[in-house]
Amino acid sequence: MTQTLRVDLESGVPHYEQIRAQVAAAVTTGRLRAGDRLPTVRVLAADLGIATGTIARAYRELEAGGWVTTRRRHGTVVAAREPAGGSKVGEAALRLVVAARAERLSDQDVHDLVSGALLSHSAPSVRRPEPSAR
Repeated sequence: MTQTLRVDLESGVPHYEQIRAQVAAAVTTGRLRAGDRLPTVRVLAADLGIATGTIARAYRELEAGGWVTTRRRHGTVVAAREPAGGSKVGEAALRLVVAARAERLSDQDVHDLVSGALLSHSAPSVRRPEPSAR
């Protein structure tokens, strides 16, 4: 897991949010599955070269969102959850990334495209799925 996470130190996006978003994306796309263990806060902080408090905040945000659970002696593991939007949306996201890479678009360009699409198709009736009950 550590090898797939990266932090852009020059980005305006807070480091904890970059980590949170990458873990959530890995769960959504199936790269991380329910029960998979995340690295400890200390190990991940050392691997990424950032403060342990930053990793701890990312893990707290992930737990609050229902993405992971943290238990003493068991560490932080991916929580069981219903797929958000189903596998078709995750597959479409992967296709978007592959196409963007082929076009040599930056990550920021992709974010801007998705943000623009979300803004142009905003619907007040759309709601976030609730985390599955344990």
